[in-house]
Amino acid sequence: MQPPTIEPEVRPPTTQESLRGTRNEPSGRLGALLRVSTFRAFSYPQFRLLWYGNVSNSIAMWMDQVARGWLMYELTNSAVQLGAVTAIRAIPLLLLSPIAGAMADQYGRRRQLIITQAVNAALYAILAVLIILHLVEPWHVYAVAIGSGIVQVFQGPARQAMTSEAVEPRDITNAIGVSSIAFNGSRTIGPAIAGVLIAVVGTGGSYAVQSALYVLATIWTVQLHPAWDSDPANGKGKPRGSLLSSTLEGWRFVRSDETVRTGMVILMMAALLAQPFGTLLPIFAKDILQAGSTGQGLLLTAMGIGAMLSAVLIASLGDRLPKGYLMVGGAFVYGSMLIAFAFSEWFVVSMALMVLIGLANVFCNALVQTVVQTHAPSEIRGRVMGVFQQRDLFNTAGSMMIGVLAAAWGAPWATASMAGLCALGAVIIFFAIPHIRKIR
Repeated sequence: MQPPTIEPEVRPPTTQESLRGTRNEPSGRLGALLRVSTFRAFSYPQFRLLWYGNVSNSIAMWMDQVARGWLMYELTNSAVQLGAVTAIRAIPLLLLSPIAGAMADQYGRRRQLIITQAVNAALYAILAVLIILHLVEPWHVYAVAIGSGIVQVFQGPARQAMTSEAVEPRDITNAIGVSSIAFNGSRTIGPAIAGVLIAVVGTGGSYAVQSALYVLATIWTVQLHPAWDSDPANGKGKPRGSLLSSTLEGWRFVRSDETVRTGMVILMMAALLAQPFGTLLPIFAKDILQAGSTGQGLLLTAMGIGAMLSAVLIASLGDRLPKGYLMVGGAFVYGSMLIAFAFSEWFVVSMALMVLIGLANVFCNALVQTVVQTHAPSEIRGRVMGVFQQRDLFNTAGSMMIGVLAAAWGAPWATASMAGLCALGAVIIFFAIPHIRKIR
């Protein structure tokens, strides 16, 4: 008589493991591509769905940068209105960004992302119809700009928090690097697509395509694991406090965690003192480098190339990177290269400098995001990413500051003075906060 067979105990997967899913590498050429370390995050099915949605969302967003300004200028022929329709999008960021992350944590990140993308698709579809029927008015453009600004505010923390949940902890850096490749690649592709569509079928056709892209992003997001809306990490099954107290919890974590706090200081400094130089780029292209609008486009392309190289480097090397050194070093290089750019009178030299500026820009953003997402507990990650999103407010304030300085001192000195403060701030942070050297 044989002894009874004892079946090994099968441990059910945890909710977090079910969110990530099993690594799944397709066969064929795609499978060979995924075996390259740079694209390791693509072996997670949930991440692939997120990435597809991110690409569609980013292309539509960069298309809007071109189409919105072109449409407003067609309707009003006013440079003031052209600037106003862009600046008005900062209002939702100022008022709603603090609670966007809290809502994602409490009510479901997947649900929030689906709703916001669907709303964006509807807004752009309505605007496309108004343009095609020749019924569009400037106030329609303002209304859509505010509406899309609101939903973009709520998309950011939800998508960023889900990115780190879709992969194993060891692959978070790779996932954020690959996501950065999508964002920066879209920055090159999106405006070009919008320009061609506007020339061929008009702004109405461009907005129709943007609406379709948001529909695609929504379809991919719906396919994500529904546990993202029911996992305890999102606040389900827990008593919910007020949105204010929930939001403050994210700020308290940032203040109490030395690693996250240090990364945020570098991020906000670069957003305030370095990134705003783009506001003056038309002046450099037209008046200083004598390159015109074509030259401005080439300068932005060069910056995009640098950003792509940096994103690929982050995705390839992942956790082997000394993140603390690269974050603060990126801020120093950012400021230093901007000083050189400010006083360059040779277009080729300026192009080369823009490649380095783009590379440093991604180090200041993507690596800080990696550090923040790695150290933030899952249950409050959305709120912490809401704090991360506040960098855009610093960028807006810096743009206003550099504009005032340029009016008084000229574009080169305004850019150089703020860039010099950024480089000096990086040196001060390196010596005043020794903990930065321990961040990996």
